[in-house]
Amino acid sequence: MTLEARVFHGLIIAWFVLALVVFVSLFFVNAPYGRYMRKGWGATIDNRLGWLLMESVSAIAFALCYASGIFRFSPVMLVFLLMWEAHYIHRAFIYPFSLNTPGKRMPLAIMFSGAFFNTANAYLNGRFLFTFSGGYETSWLADPRFVCGALLFVAGFVINRKADHTLKTLRGNGESDYAIPFGHVYRWVSCPNYLGELMIWFGWSLATWSLAGLSFAIWTAANLIPRARAHHHWYQENFDGYPQERKALIPGIW
Repeated sequence: MTLEARVFHGLIIAWFVLALVVFVSLFFVNAPYGRYMRKGWGATIDNRLGWLLMESVSAIAFALCYASGIFRFSPVMLVFLLMWEAHYIHRAFIYPFSLNTPGKRMPLAIMFSGAFFNTANAYLNGRFLFTFSGGYETSWLADPRFVCGALLFVAGFVINRKADHTLKTLRGNGESDYAIPFGHVYRWVSCPNYLGELMIWFGWSLATWSLAGLSFAIWTAANLIPRARAHHHWYQENFDGYPQERKALIPGIW
C-alpha cells in the first residue's frame, strides 16, 4: 500500500469522527448564513458569489481526480463523473444566480469552511473511485446496489430542485421577507430541499458502495438534520398559521 493510500484511509476515519463532532455542535449553534445571518463572524461576501466559490471547488476537484485517475476510461466511472458533476455544476453555476436574495451576504468564514468541506469530499470520493477502488466492471451498472442508489439519487435531485424553485418563487423582485412555502413535498415537511439532498448522497453511497460515499452521506446528515430542525422551529415561531401536520424533514415521522 502506498503512503497516499495509507493516509487516505486514515483521512476517511477522521472524516467520520469529525462529522459526529459537527453534528452535535450544530444542535447548539446555527451556522450564520441565510435566515441565521448575524454579526460577530467577521468579513462577509456577496451571497451569490460565496455560493459559487465554495461549491465550484467540488466540481473542479472531482474532475481533476477523474482526469488523473487510473480507471477513468471505465463506463462506470464516466457515469459516476456525470452524476457528481450534474449536481455540482448546477449548485455552483446555476443555483446561485437563481437566488432571489438581493443584498444578502455570508461570512467569509462560512464560505471558506464550505469550500474546505467540498474539496475534502471531492478528493475522498474522486480519489477512491478513480484510483484506489480497483475499478468497477461494466456489469456494476446492472447491480441492484447501483440501480437502487441511482434511482434514489435521481429522485433526490428532482425533489431538491423542485423545492429550491418553490422557495425562489415565494419572493417578488426586490423582496426579502420570508413566507410559508406550499405545494410539492412542502405539503409534508418543512425542508424538502434538505430531504432531497440527503436522498442524493445516500443514493450516491449506495451506488458507489464505498466508505468514501458513505462518509459524504453521513456529513450531509450531520449538517442538514440540525438545520432542518432549526428551520422547522423557526417557521413555527414566526408564523402563527404554520401547518401543524408538517414534520421537519421526514414525512410523517420527524
